[in-house]
Amino acid sequence: MPYFNYSGYDPKGKSTKGTVEAASSMQAVDKLTERGIVVVDVKLAEDKKTGKVKIKMLSLENHIFFCRSVASYLKSGLPLADSLRIMAKQNRDRVMKPVMEKILAEVEGGRKFHTALAESGAFRESLWRVAESGEQSGTLISVLLEAADEFKLEDDLRRKIKGAMTYPIVMAVVGVGVVSFMLTYVVPKISELFEDMHQTLPLPTRILIGMSDFLANYGLWLLAAMGIIYFWMKYTGRKITMPFMKGIRGQLSLALVMSHLSTLLKSGIPLVQALRMASSMDLEEKRWLDAAEMVKAGHRFDKALEKIGMPEDTVAIVRVGEMGGDLAGALTNVSDQCREIAQSRMEKLSTLMEPIMVLTLGFSVGFIVLAILTPVFDLAGIVK
Repeated sequence: MPYFNYSGYDPKGKSTKGTVEAASSMQAVDKLTERGIVVVDVKLAEDKKTGKVKIKMLSLENHIFFCRSVASYLKSGLPLADSLRIMAKQNRDRVMKPVMEKILAEVEGGRKFHTALAESGAFRESLWRVAESGEQSGTLISVLLEAADEFKLEDDLRRKIKGAMTYPIVMAVVGVGVVSFMLTYVVPKISELFEDMHQTLPLPTRILIGMSDFLANYGLWLLAAMGIIYFWMKYTGRKITMPFMKGIRGQLSLALVMSHLSTLLKSGIPLVQALRMASSMDLEEKRWLDAAEMVKAGHRFDKALEKIGMPEDTVAIVRVGEMGGDLAGALTNVSDQCREIAQSRMEKLSTLMEPIMVLTLGFSVGFIVLAILTPVFDLAGIVK
């Protein structure tokens, strides 16, 4: 099993650091909590020889392919070991192939399927948890197909967010490129003509020349700073969040968590454990961990959702489902509702962003043209 580096506080309140062996970060947190440690941060340990992470988590596309392939082979009547052997031979992916070979070796060595998935470190905890439930209940095929649908949903939601942001980003890049070209190449040549006029230039022209001089003097430094910020954000895993996307991301995150909770509950996983497993799919992970602790302490799920600030309509639907004995169905309804709201907002955003970006680009170019032509017209008047 992989190792995780952790930092936190011991039962006496003193700062502590160390390494713990666990199948996943969530299991590492559970182990540390049992020892009375309040965990602040948990990260996958690095290989001391190479300095690289030992195990790399597979992508969502690989999760989907794996679940559907195993379920398909099992459904056709092949034993699990034979299914894994075929997948290991046919797979040409340099990342996934060694993972398949490792799982096959573990299963042929007598390990349970879910144990092999967990110890590979390449699959999400939610997958090997539902696989464990499927093995125990004899419904491995159905839970793998449900897990594949769940991963497909998450992948689709991520693609929708990227799709909604593609046009604004492309327009912004084009606009910045056009304006930068004019400021660094066109304006300096024309500014020499303006200097020979020995007259007070209009305010827009002075602003434009000042911007051009700034880019000429500090442009390379600005690019270097942007490059450093980019690599720093990539290294630390930080992302730029657009204010107008916050509501959409919130709805999509809620839809994803609720749908995943429903799948986990249908697989027979207890609510507290399901909440901890699904929490990683939300940017505000802590609120779901808090909800799990409240449920563990004896609170009803709807009350826990109310305390962590969930919308009233969500709490009401969950309350009805919980009292009616169909909590998984209620969570699915909430997920569908959140996805519809997010989809509607993304469509409106896409519709509004196009004219806004065109107007912004037009205003920028228009300002530059005005700043250039105004002194030219003044010069023509003087000549007359």
